[in-house]
Amino acid sequence: MIEIFGHPFSSYTWKVLIALYENATPFTFRMIEDPAHKATLDSLWPLGKFPVLREGETVMIETSTIIEYLQTHHPGATTFLPADPAAALEVRMLDRVFDNHVMNVMTRPVVDALRPPERRDPDIAATVAAALDQIYRWLDTRLAGRAWAAGDVFTLADCAAAPALFYADWVHPIDDRFAVLKAYRARALARPAVVRCVEEARPYRHYFPLGAPDRD
Repeated sequence: MIEIFGHPFSSYTWKVLIALYENATPFTFRMIEDPAHKATLDSLWPLGKFPVLREGETVMIETSTIIEYLQTHHPGATTFLPADPAAALEVRMLDRVFDNHVMNVMTRPVVDALRPPERRDPDIAATVAAALDQIYRWLDTRLAGRAWAAGDVFTLADCAAAPALFYADWVHPIDDRFAVLKAYRARALARPAVVRCVEEARPYRHYFPLGAPDRD
């Protein structure tokens, strides 16, 4: 049985949960708020970051790798990486874009807000807003004419995009001039696997240190 160690409010945990829900893959969720599960997580991955997958003696870290593991060992109707090498490169590239240039950027002011007031960066909001606007603009052009991030089918890139854009829009709302990206975010949030993640995370919105908006 697959075990997933994580938290339902965590954007990276969402990324893996979306893949599991897409294919109705059976798993057991190990909530890290339980001290025993957190201790197990730390023993499996000393950095303590999550999610982590364990299946028998196999332990997988890093969300993109976990999803590739699921595709290899637990394939389903949704194929997260195309068989065609060129198409797979596009998916992998966009997966890294959403993780590195949306998800990781939007977490910077969140982390900053958790610091004592005297240690906070007064320029963080403006810096992050500029960085997100830049990637929003690029994505708005890249996604034009596509139903999903890399084309007509839901892939690994969309597993990354949905939580990244969900929270990034809370940190710095996607402007109306990026209509393609706004429409894509709405489609992603309407996907049943993503809807499930949104609802499972809803009870924890008070954890969001910037104040969760009254929407989504």
